[in-house]
Amino acid sequence: MKAVALFLPELYFLLMALVLFFCSLRRQTEPSKDFRLFLAMSAGGILVGALSLFQQGSLFFASYQVDLFSQVFKLALAGGVFLVALICHRLPGVEDRFHAEFYLFLTTCTVGMMMLVSAVELLTIYISLELASYSLYILIPMRQGDGIDVEAGVKYLFIGAVSSCFMLFGLSYLFGATHSTYLVDILPKMPALLASPVGLLGLILSLAGFFFKLSLFPIHFWAPDVYQGGANQLVAYIATASKVAAVAILLRFAALGSSYGYSFAQILVFLSIVSMTLGNLVAIIQKDFKRMLAYSSIAHAGYILMGVLTLSESGYTSVIYYAVAYLIMNFTCFMVLSEVADDGRDLQIAEFAGLYHRSPLLALALMMGLFSLAGVPPSIGFTGKLLIFTSAMNQGYFWLVLIGAVNGTISLYYYLRVVYAAYFMDPGDLPKVVPSPAIRWTTYALILIIIGFGVFPMHVVDLARTAVKFVLYT
Repeated sequence: MKAVALFLPELYFLLMALVLFFCSLRRQTEPSKDFRLFLAMSAGGILVGALSLFQQGSLFFASYQVDLFSQVFKLALAGGVFLVALICHRLPGVEDRFHAEFYLFLTTCTVGMMMLVSAVELLTIYISLELASYSLYILIPMRQGDGIDVEAGVKYLFIGAVSSCFMLFGLSYLFGATHSTYLVDILPKMPALLASPVGLLGLILSLAGFFFKLSLFPIHFWAPDVYQGGANQLVAYIATASKVAAVAILLRFAALGSSYGYSFAQILVFLSIVSMTLGNLVAIIQKDFKRMLAYSSIAHAGYILMGVLTLSESGYTSVIYYAVAYLIMNFTCFMVLSEVADDGRDLQIAEFAGLYHRSPLLALALMMGLFSLAGVPPSIGFTGKLLIFTSAMNQGYFWLVLIGAVNGTISLYYYLRVVYAAYFMDPGDLPKVVPSPAIRWTTYALILIIIGFGVFPMHVVDLARTAVKFVLYT
């Protein structure tokens, strides 16, 4: 019975996937019924995640660790799925007969990510990552469009396969050098292993799969095309929930290098600087809103890596906080996108013109989400960046923090372009946007969270600090 309690979130979402699978077998399509079922069950997932928050133990011959660290991320994943479910009341880019399959693969992807954050054995990590990835490979081409959906799906598949090969190659190095696939056995041998080029190469290659999920340089090429080619609701999921899972497993792997961190951290410093700078500079010239957010995500991966490379408790705490913050503020932007583009099309930045007159509430939510991504106080994004910059400064990374601050200033330019369009451009003949009551209340809640957690972050920070101890000191 205890094993069932430890595996409860995963079992719940597996059951949810099974129910959706049977829904997909119906001869007569009922998209509205599928949506209500998906929404209700995803809401139940948050409850299950909350009830399982303080579970501790191990499963499957100690290859699967359940602790506060893993359960915090599972709760965040459940919350991310529920938020995405809220904006799936319209799926105009996906055929009605495929709605059940769309929800099914979102659920199986979530199961894979939940397994990923608890996996502490190399093969379990790899299989969990592939389960999550293959679900997304199927979902991206589901959108009906001008052909870019298929191109995006193929590009995502091929780049994902290459990064998976690099990762598997790195894992084989770790196994060959330590003669074990368990992280608990690998950890004591890492100081001597990282002193050699082979050990360092093995760890860096092993991180390739997680760099791919985070859209971190140099495995970032897929992001702009996939963001533009995927359905708006699917891209909201990729841009939020999948990032959370990638952060979790990246922290577990980075902890392996914490006892002999200098040479390992220097490589991460380079990747962080290039990701921040490349993402922000290329985002400036984008006219498509989703492509702009894709390059923004590359930049934010650099900020996240800044906290990871500190290899310290404060740095890891700031990364967990920032991952949750990024989920909230990025989803806010995608929610506004899905409401404005109610026919499922891609939006140019100019199409937000006069949004303040067309829907004042959505314009406010868009401004709050974008200002939070830029790190404007007193938003949750500002507090997250402050925590990351402080932890990096305390570890002596002054120049890295300075580069991060400059990049944050650069990002203000392209975020302000969208805000300017929404508040100061003439809407012309663009239609009014009338959100449903559920979206209105969700918008109010997101705005309160962006401000509330920004001004009063301590509850989340304390929970994150407690969770980090399970990675660094066990």
